[in-house]
Amino acid sequence: MSRHLSHEPVFTVLVVCTGNICRSALAERLGRAYLDETLGSGAWQVRLTSAGVGAVVGSAMHPDSSLVLQGYGGDPSGFVARQIVEDMAIDADLTLTMTRAHRRRVLELAPRALSRTFTLREATALVGLVGDGADLPGDLLADRARALVREMSVARSRRAVAHGDDIADPIGQPVEVHEAVGAAIAEALIPLLGRIVELSPATDAA
Repeated sequence: MSRHLSHEPVFTVLVVCTGNICRSALAERLGRAYLDETLGSGAWQVRLTSAGVGAVVGSAMHPDSSLVLQGYGGDPSGFVARQIVEDMAIDADLTLTMTRAHRRRVLELAPRALSRTFTLREATALVGLVGDGADLPGDLLADRARALVREMSVARSRRAVAHGDDIADPIGQPVEVHEAVGAAIAEALIPLLGRIVELSPATDAA
């Protein structure tokens, strides 16, 4: 039996790339800024973390990615890169990777996390397949978000094989590439987090 039987009131999202200084770092802090703005005092309900499969452990965010992040209203200060370990993937309610290769690496570490591990673009597409009419039980955002992830896993079989799921590594490229990568991340991440935000009891229309 999976040890992932969390009933914590906090929904944990783990974002994974290679070095944890560009893509996943930007996604973590961009997502944090969005959640703080949209959930306000309820932002504690979603925990965003990140890691790398070949992390530049202890490093700050890449300067170009930091610049892009600040353009979106995010704050890079205090960020420290870390290496992914098995427990991170096991304990996360949702793991989002920047490429299919990252997803494979996560699942090599934690095979039981398959139903909760997606590329970022895959996850956003699956949320669209699940739609707004899915029954997502629970009184808390965390419980309802976990139900959403279960529905995303079920919907996986209905999605055509996608070859455009990967978001390329901007490391060593001009700042314009970092900007394009930041835009690609924002385009996929914000709608996904927006769907999770909608599950907060405080934002219910009823």
